[in-house]
Amino acid sequence: MLEKDIKKILVTEEEISERIKSLGQAITEDYAGKEPLVICILKGAAFFMTDLVRYMDLKVDIDFMDVDSYGDAFETSGDVKIVKDLSTSVANRDVIIVEDIIDTGTTLHYLVDLLKYRQANSIKIVTLLDKPDRRRFGLTPDYIGLEVPNEFVVGYGLDYLQRYRNLPYIGVLKEEIYKENLS
Repeated sequence: MLEKDIKKILVTEEEISERIKSLGQAITEDYAGKEPLVICILKGAAFFMTDLVRYMDLKVDIDFMDVDSYGDAFETSGDVKIVKDLSTSVANRDVIIVEDIIDTGTTLHYLVDLLKYRQANSIKIVTLLDKPDRRRFGLTPDYIGLEVPNEFVVGYGLDYLQRYRNLPYIGVLKEEIYKENLS
């Protein structure tokens, strides 16, 4: 039923799985001997983070933040609001922020500054999808799953109006589905 709203499949379920496995292995090597705090940015990154930590052969702590700069809008407002804050202190911790997609970078720019202020020992960013063409800040993720074109993507945690997160792949949403909200 949801598939009728998808213009094309951009990344298959198998491609997602292979890429996440290699990201988990790279993080394992980079954090050998450490116990990082993995922060999942809700709701979109929950699918990605769950699969990613399975491929990390490390002792990790996990926490969640819900941060909003979009609301139900198509574009970021630029105003970042913390809906759910961490329950774990980041002070003197090696932090890995897990994000589903980096678009303008507004949210992550804000979060990195906040975690620095809270005295994290180190902060690295892992994103499943990256849209570097839309970046407004000089933010570069440390680990990138896949680079995607400037199209409206959904699936595997990414949504439009809270829908399509449960698709097992990343697809491009048909423009007629969201065009009424473009103005």
